[in-house]
Amino acid sequence: MRRNRCTKIVATLGPATATPERIRAIFEAGADVFRLNFSHGTIDDHRARVDILRQLEHKLGRPIAILMDLQGPKIRLGTFTGDKVTLKTGAAFRLTLDTQPGDARRAPLPHPAIFKAVQTGSTILIDDGKVRLRVKKHSDDTIDTEVAVGGEVSNRKGVNLPDVLLPLSPLTEKDQRDLAAGLELGIDWVALSFVQRAADIAELRRLVGDQAAIIAKMEKPAAVENLDDILALADGLMVARGDLGVELPPEDVPPIQKMMLRAARSVGKPAIVATQMLDSMVNAPTPTRAEASDVATAVYDGADAVMLSAETASGSYPLEAVSIMDRILARVEKDPTYRQIMNASRHDPEPTAADAISAAARQVAHTLSAAAIVTYTTSGSTTLRAARERPDVPILCLTPRLSTARRMPLVWGVHAVQSPDAHNFAEMVKRAQQVALREEMAREGDRLVVTAGVPFGTPGATNILRIARA
Repeated sequence: MRRNRCTKIVATLGPATATPERIRAIFEAGADVFRLNFSHGTIDDHRARVDILRQLEHKLGRPIAILMDLQGPKIRLGTFTGDKVTLKTGAAFRLTLDTQPGDARRAPLPHPAIFKAVQTGSTILIDDGKVRLRVKKHSDDTIDTEVAVGGEVSNRKGVNLPDVLLPLSPLTEKDQRDLAAGLELGIDWVALSFVQRAADIAELRRLVGDQAAIIAKMEKPAAVENLDDILALADGLMVARGDLGVELPPEDVPPIQKMMLRAARSVGKPAIVATQMLDSMVNAPTPTRAEASDVATAVYDGADAVMLSAETASGSYPLEAVSIMDRILARVEKDPTYRQIMNASRHDPEPTAADAISAAARQVAHTLSAAAIVTYTTSGSTTLRAARERPDVPILCLTPRLSTARRMPLVWGVHAVQSPDAHNFAEMVKRAQQVALREEMAREGDRLVVTAGVPFGTPGATNILRIARA
């Protein structure tokens, strides 16, 4: 079941992929990480899918990563008399805390924090930016605006404020209930929606501890401005281009995507590119050529993983979507240009023993045409540093911790195996040989580059490199 590619696939589960047969089929087609979107479905729905995934993991003997995606605070209008209105460009329009149904002159916005945070001149977007308002003046309970771009607005449409730092916790009461349930189910990664600042990650970390790794969803302009601070506290990031594309001009999203992927790789943390990657495959058995190019671009940019959302959760062709994405990834990675880009974009190692060993392992593996790099790790940090190097051979992660093994399927180039820690050099080499052969990552006589730490079993002590024969 080893993948013949390095970039990973995240597949979202939903009504279209709710049975053991469907989930196994998309795993075998190439899905490495399974996303549970807590904006939809019940706790019982998600529990059933986790049970299916853990049973599949047991049957196949391969760790499977489960990512829970928290809904986050959704800012929505209230209701309208007659359920909808049409706003005309240039007209005056008031938002108010008054919850009475709205009309073409006013609408309820039941979020008091917004009235305190908004500024004169701020832009307010409604329904993914289809309607735009410009703030003229505001008070503690009213916001008077001019309609910059008119259109139809109906009940409870979403509201975005791209140039306002909102004093809202990204963890709602629902999120906290969902998080507790997800941690009880043993999920591996938690994605936090609508991150604005590093303090948002710190707030989640206090609740999660070391029970799961944290992904920061980058979908707010404020998050882009605070990227370095957020990356310092998160375990990875998601380039969530849906909301990011609403709150920023479309032409800004591609360079921001590249910038965020470079930043994540520079600190050795995995990054996912998400949203509408193969969107037409929700209703069609093949993607558009533009979508195929979009997926390929994320691979050339060095993403650890690319994500399918509605394509696998509710689409008509979930298996086909995973299969074609798998083929695109594999094809791009065979392109000589891809290897040139990975080599040219490599960052200098940090002045640590672990980074020095990881950089040396990549160079030795390349020079000797080794079959694989084998990393012994407890926390996963050694394997992450090896992946940061983007070697031209796969990385076999050996770890005694099942929790670590389950997080690694998200990481570029890594094939994880739970294995007892080595106690001496001879055992280290022997186990690396045995697992590499068993997992079909090497053939007899192939060279392996093995990294570990002495004393054995000490987290974060990577300080040795051995060359062995399988």
